[in-house]
Amino acid sequence: MSEKIIELNEAVDTAVFYGVNNQNMLCLKNLHPQVRIVARGYHVKLSGSDAEIERCAESVERMEHFYLSHGVLTEAQVAELVAGNHPADVPQGNLILHGVSGKPITARTVNQKKLVEMFDTHDLLFAIGPAGTGKTYTAIALAVKALKNKEVKKIVLSRPAVEAGEKLGFLPGDMKDKIDPYLQPLYDALEEMLPHQKLLEYMEKGVIQIAPLAFMRGRTLSNAVVILDEAQNTTIAQLKMFLTRLGLGGKMVVTGDLTQVDLPADRKSGLRDAVERLARVEGVAVVNFNGKDIVRHPLVTRIINAYDKKQDEPSEEPKTQN
Repeated sequence: MSEKIIELNEAVDTAVFYGVNNQNMLCLKNLHPQVRIVARGYHVKLSGSDAEIERCAESVERMEHFYLSHGVLTEAQVAELVAGNHPADVPQGNLILHGVSGKPITARTVNQKKLVEMFDTHDLLFAIGPAGTGKTYTAIALAVKALKNKEVKKIVLSRPAVEAGEKLGFLPGDMKDKIDPYLQPLYDALEEMLPHQKLLEYMEKGVIQIAPLAFMRGRTLSNAVVILDEAQNTTIAQLKMFLTRLGLGGKMVVTGDLTQVDLPADRKSGLRDAVERLARVEGVAVVNFNGKDIVRHPLVTRIINAYDKKQDEPSEEPKTQN
């Protein structure tokens, strides 16, 4: 009896590849009954006669190639691939990548699609607009896609730790505990796009780094997608420092909402300043999101419209007392 171990590409989400409750692998075993198949992590071990192992290995390789091309793999597709057929192409549409359990992550609005298109042709993008428009989520999806495709070697995600009505000193725990709540939205997005264990592995190895803006000083970020979220809360000096971290082979996406600035009233937002200075610089693109791009609860759109309308109304003159 011979053995062969196939090492799957690290871009494979094994939860999707093996199927729910390993149904895809059970299907493979049923179609190759003379081969003992043991799948753990990124290794598929085949045991049997040389001829049967080679036939089964070819099936696994076809399955892997199909998954890497389409991001999905079902029992029906496994059966087609083992038979040497080509399953019907999975419609790609506005697909960016497949997330955890094969969930398709797509550009759902006009400006999300514009951000995807601009990402391919520009090294610095500003995504400006209200909450819920998918600015950061789309940017992180593009970064994960670039990492999976080996276009970059790492992802760096950052946020300024500016208080929105709270003081860091009053929050419990050490500095990491105080900072983590500011970074949680970034963790949430990543957890939808990468299997939990793979995400932990990437973070332990420094392939994915999440840190407050202050930790960016002195670094040169090459061969990386670098995303700065909530950039409206940076000062001019902070954002200049961040933008000059960009190294060779790198891309930056800066997101923010200029209607939600938490800086002191006497400080100009670094994001507003940067867009004014850099909008016409070659290699820089600005994508302006609006209420039509909101992909959260429909009520969020109405809430933002109500606030925008109130801001446009002339303020009432204060009443004087005689």
